[in-house]
Amino acid sequence: MTKKLSKLPNLEESLTEISQLIDNMEHSEQTLEQSLNHFERGITLVKHCQKILEEAEQKVQILIQNNNQEELTAYGEDDMEQGSESNEANEN
Repeated sequence: MTKKLSKLPNLEESLTEISQLIDNMEHSEQTLEQSLNHFERGITLVKHCQKILEEAEQKVQILIQNNNQEELTAYGEDDMEQGSESNEANEN
């Protein structure tokens, strides 16, 4: 692989590359140096993926905290309530 260690792709591309690195290491004959380079790249990508996922988790936590004041309802309950209100208005 000729990709530089400093170049870090997005999450999906990182996971794909990790898969390819594992496949190459398991199924091809490589020198020790090549294997170590692939291993190092894999570790870098895994850490990068962990960072992306941690940031996403933090964003979700912030969104949940910001919307904590609002009461959540099950999907479809709002539609049912609006429908019954419409029926009541039509009856009057």
